[in-house]
Amino acid sequence: MKQYLSLFRIRFTNNLQYRAAAYAGVATQFFWGFMELLLYRAFYRSDSANFPMDFAQLSSYIWLQQAFLTLFMVWYLDSEIMQTITNGNIAYELSRPMDLYSMWFIKNISARLSRAFLRCVPVLLFAAFLPKPYSLSLPHDFPAFALFLITSVLALFTVVSFCMLVYISTFYTMSPIGIRVVASSLMEFLSGAIIPLPFLPDGIRRIVDLTPFASMQNLPLRIYSGNIAGAEMVRGILLQIFWLLTMLLIGRLWMKKTLKKVVIQGG
Repeated sequence: MKQYLSLFRIRFTNNLQYRAAAYAGVATQFFWGFMELLLYRAFYRSDSANFPMDFAQLSSYIWLQQAFLTLFMVWYLDSEIMQTITNGNIAYELSRPMDLYSMWFIKNISARLSRAFLRCVPVLLFAAFLPKPYSLSLPHDFPAFALFLITSVLALFTVVSFCMLVYISTFYTMSPIGIRVVASSLMEFLSGAIIPLPFLPDGIRRIVDLTPFASMQNLPLRIYSGNIAGAEMVRGILLQIFWLLTMLLIGRLWMKKTLKKVVIQGG
């Protein structure tokens, strides 16, 4: 356990050095959040009665999405891990006295948390002081906030567990680009990163709600904004736990099978 904690600390501290990139990211997320809000506002003014989220709920959803982008961004895949597989350096990773799956999982968690640590506070503070209905609202009550924190942790683990499946699939290809593009595009749309899932047609949304993608950023952000509650929220949390455990199990079994016949590339 000590070696994994050390790996987490080293990776976390190393990523904190990139402050200029974090500040640039904060500026980008401010403008992106504004553009999204103004775009949705134009549609809401035309016919607000037919939208599945109040504009205040949507504002909270978007600002939380921007603040915690690095936690839940499904398109972020560690290039270093993929290069390690394709260039043959996986041999060095396998010689370490650590479980490869756990090591990569910790590296991903640490990288995402360190980036979020630098970016989330400025975005949240700025969004909280905007005029309504464009501002970040407080959660309805403390239980909603507590569930938001719990489901955010579970969502982070769910995102990383899915990314681990993408990394493992790279062992079976000569180039990870195709898998990376397909997986990122699929996850980005179905997790609510482009359009909040309540805006999808009912038939499609019911299907997406059953997939692991709905257990990513969609669930905690909707809990915070108050768009989901009661039995639907409980069902979402149970599905989130189910998909997390399922993908962790699949990932570990697949990694174990893959490493028995791994081919070292490079020269």
